[in-house]
Amino acid sequence: MFNLKINKAVATALLFSSLASVSHAQQLTQYVDPFIGSDEHGHVFVGANVPLGAVQLGPSQIAQTWDEFNGWDWCSGYNYKSNDILGFTHTHLSGTGIGDLNDIMIVPANGKVQLFPAEFNKMNTGYGSLFKKENEICVPGFYSVKLDDYQVRANLTATDRVGYHQYIYENTDNAHIFIDLGFKMNWDKTTDSYFKQINDSTFVGYRFSTGWANDQKVYFAIRTSAPITNVQFYDDKDQKFGSSTVKGLAIKAALFFDAVKDKKIELKVGISPVSTVNALANIDAEIPNWNFEQVKKQADEKWNQTLNKIQFEGDNDTKKIFYTAMYHTYFAPTVFNDVNGDYLGTDKQVYEKQDFTNHTLFSLWDTYRALHPLMNLLEDRKINQDFVKSMLAIYQQQGKLPVWHLQGNETNTMVGLPAIPVVADAVVKGILDEKDFELAWEAVKTTAMGYEHGLKFVRELTYIPIDSMDHESVAWALEYAIADYSAYVLANKLGKTEDAAYFEKRYKLYEQYFDKEVGHFVGRKASGEFRRPFNPLMAKHRENDYCEGNAWQYTWLVPQDVEGLIKLFGGEDKFLKKLDEFTTMSSDLGEEASNDITGLIGQYAQGNEPNHHVPYLYAYAGEQSKGAALARKAMTDFYTSKPNGLCGNDDAGQMSAWYVFSAIGIYPLNPISGVYVFGSPMMDKATINLPNQKQLVIDVKNQAKENSYIKSIKVNGVAYAKSYITYDDLLKGGNIEIEMSNKPNKKFGRDKSTWPTSKGI
Repeated sequence: MFNLKINKAVATALLFSSLASVSHAQQLTQYVDPFIGSDEHGHVFVGANVPLGAVQLGPSQIAQTWDEFNGWDWCSGYNYKSNDILGFTHTHLSGTGIGDLNDIMIVPANGKVQLFPAEFNKMNTGYGSLFKKENEICVPGFYSVKLDDYQVRANLTATDRVGYHQYIYENTDNAHIFIDLGFKMNWDKTTDSYFKQINDSTFVGYRFSTGWANDQKVYFAIRTSAPITNVQFYDDKDQKFGSSTVKGLAIKAALFFDAVKDKKIELKVGISPVSTVNALANIDAEIPNWNFEQVKKQADEKWNQTLNKIQFEGDNDTKKIFYTAMYHTYFAPTVFNDVNGDYLGTDKQVYEKQDFTNHTLFSLWDTYRALHPLMNLLEDRKINQDFVKSMLAIYQQQGKLPVWHLQGNETNTMVGLPAIPVVADAVVKGILDEKDFELAWEAVKTTAMGYEHGLKFVRELTYIPIDSMDHESVAWALEYAIADYSAYVLANKLGKTEDAAYFEKRYKLYEQYFDKEVGHFVGRKASGEFRRPFNPLMAKHRENDYCEGNAWQYTWLVPQDVEGLIKLFGGEDKFLKKLDEFTTMSSDLGEEASNDITGLIGQYAQGNEPNHHVPYLYAYAGEQSKGAALARKAMTDFYTSKPNGLCGNDDAGQMSAWYVFSAIGIYPLNPISGVYVFGSPMMDKATINLPNQKQLVIDVKNQAKENSYIKSIKVNGVAYAKSYITYDDLLKGGNIEIEMSNKPNKKFGRDKSTWPTSKGI
């Protein structure tokens, strides 16, 4: 215990030291509005957490059915449109299109003990309460609400692995803390649970469940600030237990305390993927004392330290949108280990005292595009190493790199092999230690040489026939080609010439799907024929050759070889004409289109990841200004400061990462190339505190709502004609001055020598 407390003191000192080292650190949490993106389809988490923390402590609501509202919009457990709260849970997803988690439900209740959650619009049928929006507060690291039916003020804050609850009771009639280990949200349901009373203020247990994560294990420990005078245990059939240790399918407990004497009660709830012993140790290490305000302040300081990595200056509304987006990029990948280094592997084995911080919640089909490149630019080497080491450990445990990893489970959600670009990039950019290079290559090659989802055809350097897959063959193929390009770059880096030659052929397989007759990538039969009849607008979910999109939207998914794509169209002029048509045509998607296709400008869909790079394609054919205008329109139309201020699922921070990059005026179109294309910056000035202790200042002159276009650029005082900048140049720090205009400068980025390239510099 002594060492753990010393470590905490050292960590606190380092935090303050780090904050002090950022020049002129600003109080930036004031610009974050956690409710942005919580309405409609944003699906963001609302509650208390710290950057990348395992605990995301917040309200869980009644997920309305498809007929009443739209149950899909409660994937995080919360939606701004609701006025009910069932209780508070310790794990949540943010921005996903599938629901899970919401583990360890705690309800500050009074009156009759209710064992089951209330039904929609019938709060008297179970536990839960209505609340008023004016009585709800959420800021980074802190959530507060008054539960009207219980007359209880709930205050929540958190550390990495511990949720801290403070409940203030106005109504003390039969006051109790109700704990429901059987609570289920969306797909998730309990498979086993356990609860044990250690003494009058300490409890431990676990909740095992199945859902999107098909074998999730959460161990927990609870410490209370006031003694518990009576405990009642129940199971899922309303059977009451008299023992102090209970086990069953869905255990529930009512903890009674002297609320007349103690109108306020606090709880510290530690979670662990490994054991109740570790859950207790997490509490002792992270919150050894009872001081809610101190923990709340430390959470704010952690968020402020993170947000100060970019000091963004501009009008207050834009700052609010920007810093909320930046806040959302730090919700995942979450910590998935204990303070002693223990974690639970994908193989369900416990790995003890590891020398890296294990992470989970890898939404890689989304986040390989911008979120991980953003982390490479902002975060220190250790954190990015930990992400990749977590992926390599997953490879060792399950035989392939993660696809969509959640709480020690591979969900295999979405298409392609999206971990490969992240792992390869970590080697190429020197983030991973050289001693891990061979393991990284082994993981990449083994994963790429699998047989699932059409890979057996890719291995043989041919297209995936639509006869062999029910749907999405083109989407799988185009994503494979992006991963194969990353494998090619990695093989070159490591001097594996034979492998490099092989993967060079593989990343060009996208060409085999290009149907010149219609000018799109189209599914092909084993006989070689392209799909007919063919409708490039058809976007029915899971019933076409694309994933959450149509042929128009997938026509551009070749970030690894834009030059090759331009060649397929017959040159820059035809490419630009097609791109113009795409961004100006009707946005009608026809009937039964996928819910994920949102934020439309023409057929360009800002609300879904396969189109996120599209505005920046224009620079590859000498028309940077058109891309700047498109990026600016997407930012201003689809990112607002209102609760419905995201046009689609935030997808574990990818939608927000796109905005962070785009708002500072650069974007990594091909994530592994190290090339960042200039767009349309939204600020007056941005100071980026780089992980190498240098600063990059981007100074924007003549910024205005109507000034979407770059007139000129200077780098360290010298005129700069290129429409891109490299990763290495960004890390040198210095000053970039960008002058804006309301008219496009057709000369900027027009000369071919100034164009970005897919392959990097």
